[in-house]
Amino acid sequence: MKWFSLWLPLVSQLVVPVVLLAWLALGRHAAQARFIAAAALTATYVLAIGIAGLWLVLPWWLPVGYGVVVVWTIARRGGNQPPPRQRNVRSLAATLLIGALAVVVLGMVGLALAGRRPQADPVDLSFPLGSGTYLVVNGGSQALINAHLGTLEGERFAPYRGQSYGVDLVRINRLGLRVSGLLPADPAAYFIYGDPVLAPCRGRVVLAEDGAADMPPPQADRAHMAGNHVILECGSVWIVLGHLQRGSVAVQVGHITELGHVIGLAGNSGNSGEPHLHVHAQRPGSTTAPLSGEPVPIRLGGRYPVRNDRFRANREGS
Repeated sequence: MKWFSLWLPLVSQLVVPVVLLAWLALGRHAAQARFIAAAALTATYVLAIGIAGLWLVLPWWLPVGYGVVVVWTIARRGGNQPPPRQRNVRSLAATLLIGALAVVVLGMVGLALAGRRPQADPVDLSFPLGSGTYLVVNGGSQALINAHLGTLEGERFAPYRGQSYGVDLVRINRLGLRVSGLLPADPAAYFIYGDPVLAPCRGRVVLAEDGAADMPPPQADRAHMAGNHVILECGSVWIVLGHLQRGSVAVQVGHITELGHVIGLAGNSGNSGEPHLHVHAQRPGSTTAPLSGEPVPIRLGGRYPVRNDRFRANREGS
């Protein structure tokens, strides 16, 4: 599992785009139509991974560099293709296939862009972390950019349905990386680990759980899905902040927590492949299944958070 989580992004976000860019820039395209189809496929693939790709192993800005190469190649080679040769069925079929693949990938881009609009009225929350730059790993209203939406349907997911519009956050450095190295097993190596988690609203503490171990990435504790977590009742909704560091939860059930109060530290407890903060809003759940309430979208600091968005925070907790 560890190697799969490394090789999949390396192949899809590094090897494939580099091969496509080399093919576009250096390949011998039989005619202008073939070059146009190749340019369309390369450009849409770069756009798709830039919008919908999970940029954890590689920095989020890499697709920008790919895009520059695409534009430069089209400008350099676009008008310099050989005159069309006598068409044959094979050549025409290859061109049509490349074009069809570009259309399919473009459909994925459209789906990812559609996910930038919430499916219902969001709840407004303050950003729940202090100083730093944070990357949205999961967020949005389409499953292509938010893995949490996989629990929106199906009876077996009912106990966790409240997290279906959840948002996952990691801290990144100036290079756009969330850790030194690829996938170290020490949770403390990740930049977000130990960051203060701040109450995103004023509310009553409904649930505060601590004691679950911080797991070594990429292992996860599926017996305690949210890990160490706090639930705040803010108006008519519950706000859940999960995967907190063991022993860090600083609030108790029944207490009123003010906006910006430190409720714990970011950790890697529960069903978490690596340290991050999970936050979601839901209608109140049941006593036996607190996370089963109807999910509600959220805005953080006035923005609807979508995968690969970045938030810059600069405030201290109280």
